[in-house]
Amino acid sequence: MFLDHPTITATNSFTEPDRIERLNRVYGYAAALADAAGRQNFIEKCSQLHDHKGTLIVFWHEAPSEEEKRFFALAWASKVGDGTDNVEHEI
Repeated sequence: MFLDHPTITATNSFTEPDRIERLNRVYGYAAALADAAGRQNFIEKCSQLHDHKGTLIVFWHEAPSEEEKRFFALAWASKVGDGTDNVEHEI
């Protein structure tokens, strides 16, 4: 079991705690897509998820592939996410 999962943060998380729950669901969704695609080092590459007023910002330890970026785009656009395509990536 991998124990060093990404840090989960959100703007206004104290007044809107559902943002943290949403990020946890999005992370699980993206991790499941990566697992199904055989991307075994995906979890180790991702360092932080942040919800900034409806924009998902994914921070990476190393550059993600386009496929790995797509995992988060699909998760954020889904009903467990924000339902939008507002996703940014930072290395």
